[in-house]
Amino acid sequence: MAKTINLGGREVGEGKPCYVIAEIGINHNGDLDITKKLISAAILAGCDAVKFQKRTVEVVYTEKELATPRENPFGTTNGDLKRGLEFGEKQYRAIDEYCKEHKIAWMASCWDEGSVDFIEKFSVPYYKIASASLTDDNLLKHHRKTGKPIVLSTGLSTLAQIDHAVEVLGKENLAIMHCTSTYPSKPQELNLLVIPELKKRYGVPVGYSGHEVGLSTTLAAVALGACMIERHITLDRAMWGSDQAASVEPQGFARLVRDTRTIEAALGDGVKRVYDSELPIIKKLRRVGA
Repeated sequence: MAKTINLGGREVGEGKPCYVIAEIGINHNGDLDITKKLISAAILAGCDAVKFQKRTVEVVYTEKELATPRENPFGTTNGDLKRGLEFGEKQYRAIDEYCKEHKIAWMASCWDEGSVDFIEKFSVPYYKIASASLTDDNLLKHHRKTGKPIVLSTGLSTLAQIDHAVEVLGKENLAIMHCTSTYPSKPQELNLLVIPELKKRYGVPVGYSGHEVGLSTTLAAVALGACMIERHITLDRAMWGSDQAASVEPQGFARLVRDTRTIEAALGDGVKRVYDSELPIIKKLRRVGA
């Protein structure tokens, strides 16, 4: 049985309620008011946490990438876009205060060591490592220096690469998220049966980070034993932004959380029994062996 992990005072793992993360990511489009609306939507849906992404733009991207022409709301280059979507200390102070005021956890996927140090200012309860960063040993080790629990996403990665990342991180205070990193993901490429295999292989809590359209496959992940689920949240899937189409709108997120709780209740404990509610039906319908 996979052990549990403590994420900000919430035990997550076998036998515990599924932990639901609303990934805001860059769906805020550089606007703090949109960010607060997304946080509020996550709270109303019943989510446990919201997640952001943090990058030091000049470290994560090359000069050539930043100079690439790209028309966007912030300018005419890819660099204009990346800088426009990146929140600084003022915005994160506001996010931190808003989340504390409304009693929801927040954390971030940090794409470089400097971003980890930046987010550490806010005493987040744990860190999420993005699939693209799984092979960055130095970044993994830098995360571990914080002493915080780690949630590792595994899109874009082979089992050998995941094995190595787990070896670098160690299994203490570690959870793993099965993931396919396409936006949106095709149902036939979600490979949800990997979830129980990861649980067997690593013996740590395993969740699911989804980028597909719709909710049914994420709910299937819960039925297969995912103890955490993460989906991108948006105010409107038609909004400008590369991640919006693979995101879930507020009403959909509320249904996702509601149906997750229903599935958890329906899964039971695996022990076959006759319920008291069935006894009158036995008396009414069973003709032999009653």
